[in-house]
Amino acid sequence: GGCGGDAADLAGLRRGATMTDLRERAWRHDPWDDPDITDALVVERPRPQLRRYSWVVWFLAFLGLTALVVVGVFGLWYTEKVNPSGDPGEPQTFTVAAEDTLHSVAVRLHEDGLISSVGVFEYYVDHHGGLELTPGYFVLRPNDHMGNIMRILRTPPSETYTKVTFPEGYTYEKMAARLQEKVPRLQAVDFNNAATDGTVTSALLPEGITSLEGLLFPDTYQVSNGESERQVVERMVQLTERVADQEDLVNGAAALGLTPYQVLIVASMIEREARVDEDRPKIARVIYNRIALGMPLQIDATLYYHQDGDTPFSALRDLDTPYNTYLHPGLPPTPIANPGRASIRAALHPAADPSLGDPLCVGIPAGGCHYLYYVLADEEGRHVFAVTLAQHEANVQAAREKGLLG
Repeated sequence: GGCGGDAADLAGLRRGATMTDLRERAWRHDPWDDPDITDALVVERPRPQLRRYSWVVWFLAFLGLTALVVVGVFGLWYTEKVNPSGDPGEPQTFTVAAEDTLHSVAVRLHEDGLISSVGVFEYYVDHHGGLELTPGYFVLRPNDHMGNIMRILRTPPSETYTKVTFPEGYTYEKMAARLQEKVPRLQAVDFNNAATDGTVTSALLPEGITSLEGLLFPDTYQVSNGESERQVVERMVQLTERVADQEDLVNGAAALGLTPYQVLIVASMIEREARVDEDRPKIARVIYNRIALGMPLQIDATLYYHQDGDTPFSALRDLDTPYNTYLHPGLPPTPIANPGRASIRAALHPAADPSLGDPLCVGIPAGGCHYLYYVLADEEGRHVFAVTLAQHEANVQAAREKGLLG
Protein backbone atom coordinates (compact mmCIF):
# COMPACT_ATOMS: atom_id res chain seq x y z
CA GLY A 1 0.00 0.00 0.00
CA GLY A 2 0.98 3.70 0.12
CA CYS A 3 -0.06 7.12 1.50
CA GLY A 4 -0.25 10.69 0.01
CA GLY A 5 -2.58 13.76 0.10
CA ASP A 6 -4.52 15.71 -2.60
CA ALA A 7 -7.09 18.60 -2.75
CA ALA A 8 -10.11 16.38 -2.26
CA ASP A 9 -8.70 15.03 0.91
CA LEU A 10 -8.15 18.55 2.23
CA ALA A 11 -11.65 19.58 1.29
CA GLY A 12 -13.03 16.66 3.03
CA LEU A 13 -11.10 17.49 6.09
CA ARG A 14 -12.59 20.96 6.04
CA ARG A 15 -16.10 19.43 5.83
CA GLY A 16 -15.44 17.63 9.03
CA ALA A 17 -14.38 14.19 7.78
CA THR A 18 -12.66 12.21 10.40
CA MET A 19 -9.08 11.21 10.22
CA THR A 20 -10.11 7.65 10.11
CA ASP A 21 -12.20 8.18 6.99
CA LEU A 22 -9.36 9.98 5.35
CA ARG A 23 -6.94 7.18 6.14
CA GLU A 24 -9.31 4.61 4.66
CA ARG A 25 -9.77 6.58 1.45
CA ALA A 26 -6.10 7.28 1.21
CA TRP A 27 -5.11 3.51 1.48
CA ARG A 28 -4.82 1.86 -1.90
CA HIS A 29 -6.04 -1.75 -2.14
CA ASP A 30 -3.31 -4.27 -2.58
CA PRO A 31 -4.08 -7.96 -3.38
CA TRP A 32 -1.60 -9.07 -0.74
CA ASP A 33 -3.89 -7.46 1.84
CA ASP A 34 -6.59 -10.12 1.09
CA PRO A 35 -5.98 -13.09 3.45
CA ASP A 36 -7.86 -15.52 1.19
CA ILE A 37 -5.69 -14.61 -1.78
CA THR A 38 -2.56 -14.55 0.31
CA ASP A 39 -3.24 -18.04 1.75
CA ALA A 40 -3.99 -19.40 -1.69
CA LEU A 41 -0.77 -18.01 -3.09
CA VAL A 42 1.22 -19.42 -0.21
CA VAL A 43 -0.30 -22.86 -0.73
CA GLU A 44 0.16 -22.93 -4.48
CA ARG A 45 3.84 -22.01 -4.45
CA PRO A 46 5.40 -25.46 -3.51
CA ARG A 47 3.48 -27.56 -6.10
CA PRO A 48 6.44 -28.15 -8.42
CA GLN A 49 8.48 -29.56 -5.51
CA LEU A 50 5.70 -31.93 -4.47
CA ARG A 51 5.47 -33.19 -8.05
CA ARG A 52 9.14 -34.13 -7.96
CA TYR A 53 8.62 -36.00 -4.69
CA SER A 54 5.77 -38.06 -6.16
CA TRP A 55 7.98 -39.30 -8.98
CA VAL A 56 10.56 -40.42 -6.45
CA VAL A 57 7.89 -42.29 -4.50
CA TRP A 58 6.61 -44.03 -7.61
CA PHE A 59 10.15 -44.97 -8.65
CA LEU A 60 10.91 -46.42 -5.23
CA ALA A 61 7.64 -48.36 -5.28
CA PHE A 62 8.54 -49.77 -8.69
CA LEU A 63 11.95 -50.84 -7.43
CA GLY A 64 10.34 -52.48 -4.39
CA LEU A 65 7.82 -54.36 -6.50
CA THR A 66 10.55 -55.50 -8.88
CA ALA A 67 12.60 -56.70 -5.94
CA LEU A 68 9.64 -58.67 -4.63
CA VAL A 69 9.11 -60.30 -8.00
CA VAL A 70 12.81 -61.21 -8.26
CA VAL A 71 12.84 -62.61 -4.74
CA GLY A 72 9.68 -64.59 -5.45
CA VAL A 73 11.05 -66.06 -8.67
CA PHE A 74 14.34 -66.91 -6.96
CA GLY A 75 12.45 -68.49 -4.06
CA LEU A 76 10.46 -70.70 -6.42
CA TRP A 77 13.62 -71.71 -8.26
CA TYR A 78 15.44 -72.45 -5.01
CA THR A 79 12.50 -74.45 -3.65
CA GLU A 80 12.37 -76.51 -6.85
CA LYS A 81 16.10 -77.27 -6.57
CA VAL A 82 15.80 -78.28 -2.92
CA ASN A 83 12.57 -80.26 -3.31
CA PRO A 84 12.10 -81.33 -6.96
CA SER A 85 8.60 -81.99 -8.16
CA GLY A 86 7.51 -85.57 -8.73
CA ASP A 87 8.29 -88.74 -6.81
CA PRO A 88 11.86 -89.81 -5.99
CA GLY A 89 13.43 -92.39 -8.30
CA GLU A 90 14.70 -95.89 -7.63
CA PRO A 91 17.33 -96.24 -4.85
CA GLN A 92 20.93 -96.33 -5.97
CA THR A 93 24.22 -96.76 -4.17
CA PHE A 94 26.49 -93.80 -3.45
CA THR A 95 29.98 -94.14 -2.01
CA VAL A 96 31.71 -91.62 0.25
CA ALA A 97 35.49 -91.98 0.29
CA ALA A 98 37.80 -91.06 3.16
CA GLU A 99 39.26 -88.10 1.22
CA ASP A 100 35.92 -86.65 0.16
CA THR A 101 34.87 -83.06 0.93
CA LEU A 102 31.43 -81.50 0.81
CA HIS A 103 32.22 -80.07 -2.62
CA SER A 104 33.52 -83.34 -4.09
CA VAL A 105 30.48 -85.18 -2.74
CA ALA A 106 28.14 -82.51 -4.13
CA VAL A 107 29.79 -82.75 -7.56
CA ARG A 108 29.39 -86.55 -7.67
CA LEU A 109 25.83 -86.33 -6.40
CA HIS A 110 25.10 -84.01 -9.31
CA GLU A 111 26.92 -86.24 -11.81
CA ASP A 112 24.92 -89.26 -10.59
CA GLY A 113 21.66 -87.36 -11.01
CA LEU A 114 20.92 -87.39 -7.28
CA ILE A 115 20.79 -83.58 -6.95
CA SER A 116 20.07 -80.86 -9.51
CA SER A 117 22.54 -78.19 -8.34
CA VAL A 118 25.94 -78.37 -6.67
CA GLY A 119 25.77 -74.78 -5.39
CA VAL A 120 22.27 -75.09 -3.96
CA PHE A 121 23.18 -78.31 -2.16
CA GLU A 122 26.28 -76.73 -0.62
CA TYR A 123 24.24 -73.67 0.41
CA TYR A 124 21.49 -75.86 1.84
CA VAL A 125 23.96 -77.95 3.86
CA ASP A 126 25.77 -74.85 5.18
CA HIS A 127 22.48 -73.35 6.35
CA HIS A 128 21.11 -76.56 7.88
CA GLY A 129 23.76 -77.54 10.37
CA GLY A 130 26.53 -78.72 8.06
CA LEU A 131 27.49 -82.28 7.14
CA GLU A 132 30.17 -84.45 8.72
CA LEU A 133 31.02 -87.07 6.10
CA THR A 134 31.58 -90.70 7.05
CA PRO A 135 33.22 -93.03 4.49
CA GLY A 136 31.01 -95.89 3.39
CA TYR A 137 28.07 -96.88 1.25
CA PHE A 138 24.77 -95.02 1.21
CA VAL A 139 21.49 -95.70 -0.57
CA LEU A 140 20.04 -92.51 -2.08
CA ARG A 141 17.17 -91.76 -4.44
CA PRO A 142 17.32 -89.29 -7.33
CA ASN A 143 14.83 -86.43 -7.32
CA ASP A 144 14.60 -86.62 -3.53
CA HIS A 145 14.43 -83.67 -1.12
CA MET A 146 17.92 -82.40 -0.31
CA GLY A 147 17.02 -82.67 3.35
CA ASN A 148 16.50 -86.43 2.96
CA ILE A 149 19.79 -86.81 1.09
CA MET A 150 21.62 -84.86 3.78
CA ARG A 151 19.92 -86.89 6.54
CA ILE A 152 21.03 -90.18 4.98
CA LEU A 153 24.58 -88.93 4.47
CA ARG A 154 24.64 -87.86 8.12
CA THR A 155 23.81 -91.40 9.28
CA PRO A 156 26.97 -93.54 9.62
CA PRO A 157 26.90 -96.57 7.30
CA SER A 158 27.22 -98.91 10.26
CA GLU A 159 23.86 -97.61 11.49
CA THR A 160 22.11 -97.94 8.12
CA TYR A 161 20.56 -101.33 7.45
CA THR A 162 18.72 -103.19 4.72
CA LYS A 163 16.55 -106.14 5.67
CA VAL A 164 17.32 -109.23 3.56
CA THR A 165 15.46 -112.52 3.93
CA PHE A 166 17.03 -115.78 2.73
CA PRO A 167 14.41 -118.58 2.61
CA GLU A 168 15.17 -122.11 3.79
CA GLY A 169 16.43 -124.36 1.02
CA TYR A 170 18.32 -121.64 -0.87
CA THR A 171 21.71 -122.57 -2.25
CA TYR A 172 24.61 -120.18 -1.68
CA GLU A 173 24.26 -119.04 -5.30
CA LYS A 174 20.60 -118.13 -4.82
CA MET A 175 21.52 -116.37 -1.59
CA ALA A 176 24.14 -114.37 -3.47
CA ALA A 177 21.59 -113.32 -6.09
CA ARG A 178 19.08 -112.32 -3.41
CA LEU A 179 21.70 -110.26 -1.57
CA GLN A 180 22.68 -108.36 -4.71
CA GLU A 181 19.01 -107.75 -5.53
CA LYS A 182 18.30 -106.24 -2.11
CA VAL A 183 21.67 -104.51 -1.57
CA PRO A 184 22.94 -103.58 -5.05
CA ARG A 185 26.37 -102.49 -3.85
CA LEU A 186 27.07 -106.08 -2.74
CA GLN A 187 27.95 -108.32 -5.67
CA ALA A 188 26.82 -111.91 -6.09
CA VAL A 189 30.20 -112.98 -7.46
CA ASP A 190 31.98 -111.72 -4.34
CA PHE A 191 29.48 -113.48 -2.08
CA ASN A 192 29.99 -116.73 -4.02
CA ASN A 193 33.76 -116.38 -3.73
CA ALA A 194 33.56 -115.81 0.01
CA ALA A 195 31.32 -118.88 0.34
CA THR A 196 33.66 -121.20 -1.55
CA ASP A 197 37.28 -120.01 -1.47
CA GLY A 198 38.06 -121.22 2.04
CA THR A 199 38.77 -117.79 3.57
CA VAL A 200 35.67 -118.24 5.74
CA THR A 201 35.48 -121.57 7.52
CA SER A 202 33.74 -123.36 10.38
CA ALA A 203 34.47 -126.04 12.94
CA LEU A 204 31.59 -127.99 11.38
CA LEU A 205 33.35 -128.14 8.01
CA PRO A 206 35.40 -131.27 7.27
CA GLU A 207 39.01 -130.89 6.25
CA GLY A 208 39.47 -130.48 2.51
CA ILE A 209 36.03 -128.96 1.87
CA THR A 210 35.86 -125.22 1.30
CA SER A 211 32.26 -124.83 0.15
CA LEU A 212 30.03 -123.41 2.86
CA GLU A 213 26.89 -124.87 1.31
CA GLY A 214 24.71 -126.06 4.18
CA LEU A 215 26.38 -123.74 6.71
CA LEU A 216 24.81 -120.44 5.64
CA PHE A 217 21.82 -120.22 7.94
CA PRO A 218 18.65 -119.06 6.17
CA ASP A 219 17.06 -116.22 8.08
CA THR A 220 16.26 -112.51 7.90
CA TYR A 221 19.38 -110.38 8.29
CA GLN A 222 19.84 -106.66 8.83
CA VAL A 223 22.72 -105.94 6.46
CA SER A 224 24.48 -102.69 7.28
CA ASN A 225 25.93 -100.37 4.65
CA GLY A 226 29.28 -100.88 6.30
CA GLU A 227 29.39 -104.65 5.68
CA SER A 228 31.12 -106.52 2.88
CA GLU A 229 29.99 -109.72 1.18
CA ARG A 230 32.50 -111.69 3.22
CA GLN A 231 31.21 -110.25 6.48
CA VAL A 232 27.67 -111.28 5.57
CA VAL A 233 28.90 -114.83 4.88
CA GLU A 234 30.68 -114.87 8.23
CA ARG A 235 27.50 -113.84 10.05
CA MET A 236 25.51 -116.59 8.35
CA VAL A 237 28.06 -119.23 9.32
CA GLN A 238 28.12 -117.96 12.89
CA LEU A 239 24.33 -118.26 13.09
CA THR A 240 24.48 -121.85 11.82
CA GLU A 241 27.04 -122.66 14.52
CA ARG A 242 24.79 -121.07 17.15
CA VAL A 243 21.78 -123.11 16.00
CA ALA A 244 23.97 -126.22 15.95
CA ASP A 245 24.85 -125.62 19.58
CA GLN A 246 21.22 -125.03 20.49
CA GLU A 247 20.15 -128.25 18.75
CA ASP A 248 23.15 -130.18 20.16
CA LEU A 249 24.25 -131.13 16.66
CA VAL A 250 27.59 -132.68 17.65
CA ASN A 251 26.19 -135.12 20.21
CA GLY A 252 23.07 -135.81 18.20
CA ALA A 253 25.13 -136.70 15.13
CA ALA A 254 27.33 -139.02 17.19
CA ALA A 255 24.23 -140.83 18.47
CA LEU A 256 23.26 -141.49 14.85
CA GLY A 257 26.76 -142.66 13.96
CA LEU A 258 27.29 -139.61 11.74
CA THR A 259 29.39 -136.48 11.73
CA PRO A 260 27.75 -133.07 12.22
CA TYR A 261 28.49 -132.28 8.58
CA GLN A 262 26.73 -135.48 7.43
CA VAL A 263 23.67 -134.49 9.44
CA LEU A 264 23.69 -131.12 7.64
CA ILE A 265 23.78 -133.00 4.32
CA VAL A 266 20.72 -134.98 5.36
CA ALA A 267 19.02 -131.83 6.61
CA SER A 268 19.63 -130.13 3.26
CA MET A 269 17.91 -132.97 1.39
CA ILE A 270 14.99 -132.86 3.82
CA GLU A 271 14.73 -129.10 3.27
CA ARG A 272 14.55 -129.50 -0.50
CA GLU A 273 12.07 -132.41 -0.38
CA ALA A 274 9.65 -131.52 2.41
CA ARG A 275 6.89 -128.95 2.18
CA VAL A 276 5.18 -129.49 5.55
CA ASP A 277 6.83 -129.95 8.92
CA GLU A 278 5.06 -133.21 9.70
CA ASP A 279 6.81 -134.90 6.78
CA ARG A 280 10.36 -133.91 7.72
CA PRO A 281 11.07 -136.61 10.38
CA LYS A 282 9.62 -139.33 8.11
CA ILE A 283 11.78 -138.25 5.18
CA ALA A 284 14.78 -138.37 7.53
CA ARG A 285 13.82 -141.92 8.46
CA VAL A 286 13.57 -142.95 4.78
CA ILE A 287 17.08 -141.59 4.16
CA TYR A 288 18.62 -143.38 7.12
CA ASN A 289 16.82 -146.64 6.31
CA ARG A 290 18.07 -146.59 2.73
CA ILE A 291 21.62 -145.88 3.83
CA ALA A 292 21.45 -148.73 6.35
CA LEU A 293 20.17 -151.15 3.68
CA GLY A 294 22.69 -150.00 1.07
CA MET A 295 19.98 -148.68 -1.20
CA PRO A 296 20.53 -145.62 -3.40
CA LEU A 297 18.73 -142.65 -1.89
CA GLN A 298 17.06 -141.65 -5.17
CA ILE A 299 16.40 -138.13 -3.86
CA ASP A 300 15.19 -136.15 -6.86
CA ALA A 301 16.37 -132.81 -5.45
CA THR A 302 20.01 -133.94 -5.53
CA LEU A 303 19.91 -134.29 -9.33
CA TYR A 304 19.24 -130.56 -9.77
CA TYR A 305 22.15 -129.34 -7.66
CA HIS A 306 24.46 -127.16 -9.81
CA GLN A 307 22.38 -128.08 -12.86
CA ASP A 308 20.12 -126.10 -15.17
CA GLY A 309 16.64 -126.24 -13.68
CA ASP A 310 15.13 -126.50 -17.16
CA THR A 311 16.90 -129.79 -17.88
CA PRO A 312 14.38 -132.67 -18.15
CA PHE A 313 14.36 -134.98 -15.15
CA SER A 314 15.00 -138.02 -17.34
CA ALA A 315 18.23 -136.43 -18.62
CA LEU A 316 19.37 -135.49 -15.12
CA ARG A 317 18.73 -139.02 -13.86
CA ASP A 318 21.18 -140.39 -16.41
CA LEU A 319 23.78 -137.67 -15.82
CA ASP A 320 26.73 -139.09 -13.87
CA THR A 321 27.64 -136.55 -11.22
CA PRO A 322 28.62 -137.00 -7.54
CA TYR A 323 25.17 -135.67 -6.66
CA ASN A 324 23.23 -138.26 -8.65
CA THR A 325 21.74 -140.34 -5.83
CA TYR A 326 20.13 -142.64 -8.36
CA LEU A 327 23.53 -143.79 -9.60
CA HIS A 328 25.59 -143.51 -6.41
CA PRO A 329 24.63 -144.93 -3.00
CA GLY A 330 25.19 -143.02 0.20
CA LEU A 331 25.13 -139.31 0.86
CA PRO A 332 26.14 -136.70 -1.72
CA PRO A 333 29.53 -135.09 -1.04
CA THR A 334 28.11 -131.81 0.32
CA PRO A 335 24.78 -130.36 1.34
CA ILE A 336 22.62 -129.41 -1.63
CA ALA A 337 21.09 -126.35 0.06
CA ASN A 338 21.07 -124.46 3.33
CA PRO A 339 18.63 -126.04 5.78
CA GLY A 340 16.62 -124.27 8.44
CA ARG A 341 16.18 -125.26 12.06
CA ALA A 342 13.18 -127.56 11.44
CA SER A 343 15.09 -129.69 8.93
CA ILE A 344 18.19 -129.86 11.13
CA ARG A 345 16.01 -130.96 14.03
CA ALA A 346 14.30 -133.60 11.85
CA ALA A 347 17.68 -134.93 10.69
CA LEU A 348 18.72 -135.29 14.35
CA HIS A 349 15.39 -136.81 15.40
CA PRO A 350 14.03 -139.02 12.60
CA ALA A 351 10.58 -140.56 12.96
CA ALA A 352 10.26 -144.15 14.13
CA ASP A 353 9.34 -146.83 11.61
CA PRO A 354 5.69 -147.92 11.59
CA SER A 355 4.71 -150.37 14.30
CA LEU A 356 3.74 -153.93 13.50
CA GLY A 357 0.08 -153.05 13.95
CA ASP A 358 0.25 -150.43 11.22
CA PRO A 359 -1.66 -151.42 8.02
CA LEU A 360 1.53 -150.73 6.06
CA CYS A 361 3.22 -153.62 7.87
CA VAL A 362 0.62 -156.29 7.17
CA GLY A 363 2.33 -159.43 5.84
CA ILE A 364 5.82 -158.14 6.57
CA PRO A 365 8.01 -160.18 8.97
CA ALA A 366 8.78 -158.64 12.33
CA GLY A 367 11.66 -156.20 12.18
CA GLY A 368 11.32 -155.74 8.44
CA CYS A 369 8.78 -152.91 8.25
CA HIS A 370 10.68 -149.74 7.36
CA TYR A 371 9.79 -146.50 5.66
CA LEU A 372 11.59 -146.67 2.32
CA TYR A 373 9.50 -144.66 -0.15
CA TYR A 374 7.45 -141.46 -0.39
CA VAL A 375 5.66 -139.49 -3.07
CA LEU A 376 3.44 -136.39 -3.23
CA ALA A 377 -0.07 -136.92 -1.91
CA ASP A 378 -1.79 -133.54 -2.39
CA GLU A 379 -1.38 -130.06 -3.79
CA GLU A 380 -0.32 -128.69 -0.39
CA GLY A 381 2.89 -130.69 -0.67
CA ARG A 382 2.18 -133.48 1.79
CA HIS A 383 3.70 -136.89 1.09
CA VAL A 384 2.43 -140.42 1.48
CA PHE A 385 4.93 -143.01 2.73
CA ALA A 386 5.34 -146.70 1.92
CA VAL A 387 7.37 -149.64 3.15
CA THR A 388 7.19 -151.83 0.01
CA LEU A 389 7.72 -151.11 -3.65
CA ALA A 390 4.20 -152.31 -4.45
CA GLN A 391 2.72 -149.82 -2.00
CA HIS A 392 4.89 -147.08 -3.47
CA GLU A 393 3.88 -147.84 -7.05
CA ALA A 394 0.22 -147.63 -6.06
CA ASN A 395 0.88 -144.27 -4.40
CA VAL A 396 2.69 -143.01 -7.52
CA GLN A 397 -0.22 -144.01 -9.72
CA ALA A 398 -2.63 -142.16 -7.43
CA ALA A 399 -0.41 -139.06 -7.56
CA ARG A 400 -0.37 -139.19 -11.38
CA GLU A 401 -4.15 -139.45 -11.51
CA LYS A 402 -4.35 -136.30 -9.35
CA GLY A 403 -1.98 -134.51 -11.70
CA LEU A 404 0.68 -134.12 -9.01
CA LEU A 405 3.52 -135.63 -11.05
CA GLY A 406 4.90 -134.49 -14.35
